[in-house]
Amino acid sequence: MPVTVVIALGSNRGDRGMNLRRAVDALSPHVRVVRVSSVHETAAVDAPVGSPAFLNMVVVGYTSLSPFALLDGLQSIEEGLGRVRGVRNAPRTIDLDLIFYDALRMRTPRLTIPHPRYERRRFVLEPLAEVWPGVKPARRCV
Repeated sequence: MPVTVVIALGSNRGDRGMNLRRAVDALSPHVRVVRVSSVHETAAVDAPVGSPAFLNMVVVGYTSLSPFALLDGLQSIEEGLGRVRGVRNAPRTIDLDLIFYDALRMRTPRLTIPHPRYERRRFVLEPLAEVWPGVKPARRCV
């Protein structure tokens, strides 16, 4: 039975807008996207000095995949779009974060749901508020 998922997308390297569009398109084998926020430009947070600004957005959809299978799919999309892992929070072509997986709450070394920092990130909460009624950014968000 499909579950509702929320995924945050961000890009601050290369053609940021195209990276977001390609990532949303690449979600189709994994998620049936039903809502897409507008794109928000924000300064890089907790990133190396001089990191360029991000374009961010949020999508809501349905998946029949397990949380770990979905995570594998998201990481495969990131890799396919040129994401290179290494330096924490370094500029990247695409970042896909699983924010919610239905009402599931879990914490493992590989995956925490809901995403552990989403409530402190304006770049997640503002686009999320567009597609998920009732969400309000807290005043102390970055």
